[in-house]
Amino acid sequence: MATIEAQKLRRMMGRFRVLIMGRANAGKTTIPQKVCNTTDRPEIYDTKGNKIDTTIVNSSIKRGNHDITNEMVFKSNPDFVFHDSCGFEAGSEEEFESMKKFISERAHATKLEDRIHAIWYCIPMDDHWRTFQRAEEKFFQECDTGHVPVVVVFTKFEALRPVVYGEIKKQLQGVSGEERSKRIAERVEELFTKTCVLDRLYNPENRAHPKSHVRLQNMNKTNTNCDTLLESTTLALDNEELRLCLVSTQKSNMELCIKCAIATLVDRAPKQIDDEDYQYSIAKWFPHLKLVRSWLTKLRRDNADALLLLAC
Repeated sequence: MATIEAQKLRRMMGRFRVLIMGRANAGKTTIPQKVCNTTDRPEIYDTKGNKIDTTIVNSSIKRGNHDITNEMVFKSNPDFVFHDSCGFEAGSEEEFESMKKFISERAHATKLEDRIHAIWYCIPMDDHWRTFQRAEEKFFQECDTGHVPVVVVFTKFEALRPVVYGEIKKQLQGVSGEERSKRIAERVEELFTKTCVLDRLYNPENRAHPKSHVRLQNMNKTNTNCDTLLESTTLALDNEELRLCLVSTQKSNMELCIKCAIATLVDRAPKQIDDEDYQYSIAKWFPHLKLVRSWLTKLRRDNADALLLLAC
């Protein structure tokens, strides 16, 4: 039942569409690769669905003629489609206005499959003294993203550790490895806070208001992932159908499925609703379970105890 509903929702909404923003070398290419669990480069399509020669796209980017409307899709997970806004940080007013126009049109598109569902704004931390540049100020002060949630992604967060180590190197002499890691972590937090970037991001006078922010580090390593970003994005979505759509793209992220189901338990427990509807509202977060129908039967027999045990 849950699988069928997820398929119907997917046909209605199409793929989950994300606009990735940020200056050059902010990690905007690595993030969708990690999300789609691949190291391959994406296939690029124009608005008519025609595949574009990536060598032409790459040379166009170098010349600054990047088209934000182009779609990036990875074979490993075609349920995602990504747009890249690179270019406007160079200071071109024309490119900035083009980006604003794209967000406005795609946020209010008539067809559900054409809408953008989330914006990931990447801010690299490898230049922490200039973390919040004019490009970021301009976007958050002037762009109205409407109902589309913005999640700020602090990339290359590991770059703060060597800076901190250099500052407190003498203080770390003779201390244990555990104590050293603790002091470095504490100083990283102090350094991050010192940038005042969060105050500027969450300024109530901004037109674009981030729903949340996450930190990503060591994305160049094979054992890292973007689970925190996907979880933050899922919880930032106001629409439950959109949440279900995003969860259904994560074919192996059981932890995210459980968290969404638990959120449903907490939200609906006090309300008087039909037991079967209540059970289904939990089970639908697990569209990829092969035994979801038998699990639904178990839920009907044992109420929600099975899910609670799973979560524990």
